[in-house]
Amino acid sequence: MQAIFRTTVAIWLMLGGVAFAQSKPVVVELFTSQGCSSCPPADRILTSLAKRDDVIALALHVDYWDYIGWKDSFADPRYTKRQKSYARAAGSRSVFTPQFVIGGNDTVVGAKAMELADQIREHARIPYPIELKAKRSGSKISVTAPPNGANQSGEMVLMLAEYSASQNVAIKRGENAGRTLTYSNVVTALDEVGRWRGKSPLSVQVDWPAGKPVVVFLQRENHGPIVAATRLP
Repeated sequence: MQAIFRTTVAIWLMLGGVAFAQSKPVVVELFTSQGCSSCPPADRILTSLAKRDDVIALALHVDYWDYIGWKDSFADPRYTKRQKSYARAAGSRSVFTPQFVIGGNDTVVGAKAMELADQIREHARIPYPIELKAKRSGSKISVTAPPNGANQSGEMVLMLAEYSASQNVAIKRGENAGRTLTYSNVVTALDEVGRWRGKSPLSVQVDWPAGKPVVVFLQRENHGPIVAATRLP
């Protein structure tokens, strides 16, 4: 089984490298949990994605698996709320782990590497409608974008996501008891820092502690599509 998984990921990475060589960075969110026995294969896929320049990979750990005996050390109820909001936006009453959300509006449930590659490829073909720029100076992050007259369908939400590049966790209880697992691009903070309609230039300055990498992205309100994204080391 491990050999099959590694082969699948290798093929997927090879195909993805060809398809995404000159594309925009596609935001891929993985809703996962240390207490979920189905999640480690998806976590490994995210680790592969985190190495790519043309994908912005983010792991958001949910807390609804904590009751089975292991409290996820990265879990945050805000990430559970975000996943549930995505479900509502899609007309679903259920949430699952692992679940990938691609570009804010398409999903893949489970560690389905080829299906995920197809989704990322489709998103990469469509340029972002907004040129978002971000610059970090000490504990300040400045975000700008030119006006975009075509974006008149409601507000866009400006988000900042901070993440830890790699973490190893020895899990002592629950479905993954006895395993030491590696997690990549673990989101440690996710905040709304502004709203914008696109009619006038966007210019926002945010106080944000230096130290960890940050992703800056614009998303349609009510958990709609992500329309611009960039990252800062």
